[in-house]
Amino acid sequence: MLRTMDPLSISGAWLHTPRIHTDSRGTFLEAYRAADLREVAGHGMDLAQLNCSISMKGALRGIHFADVPPGQAKYVMCLSGEIHDVVVDLRTGSPDFGRWEAVRLDDVSRQGLYLAEGLGHGFLTLSERATVVYAISEPFSPGREHGVHPLDASLGIEWPAEVTPILSAKDAKAPTLQEALAAGLLPDHATCLAYYEKLGGVGPPVH
Repeated sequence: MLRTMDPLSISGAWLHTPRIHTDSRGTFLEAYRAADLREVAGHGMDLAQLNCSISMKGALRGIHFADVPPGQAKYVMCLSGEIHDVVVDLRTGSPDFGRWEAVRLDDVSRQGLYLAEGLGHGFLTLSERATVVYAISEPFSPGREHGVHPLDASLGIEWPAEVTPILSAKDAKAPTLQEALAAGLLPDHATCLAYYEKLGGVGPPVH
């Protein structure tokens, strides 16, 4: 299998499938290469912070996003276990606004998900335990960090029914999409596009 960066149906999100080398010692892979991201997005990603979460089965984290600019691009991998990972377009004025797409990230495919600034992100832990790492382009800043309720009926995210979600108190109190829109919390699509252009561009939208 060749290493690929495949666009999702929401512009600004790509799924990386690495080439995995296996021998008697184990496996090796290139989990991330700036050149691959630059080829599809027009720019690499500055690493400002590396986060690691260890979650029990049912843990639902998200949907999280940050103010743009500068926003917070993310590159997400599941090092152990399995998660149902979701990207949501929260950019007001975007043709994809309110749409979501889900991918499975696990310790078999070793795929990674890149999300541009302005996109929302969340995941549900499917295995008994999962270790997830996030490379992010900007450090955590409480005043710029926001969330949308992951179980908001208007979003209609199809979380796997066989797993009972467990939310943090903060995520359980997050506004719905319409409440966040009315409060002016959501990123603006035109502002995001201008920021992407400043970074070098993110490639054409995929619909």
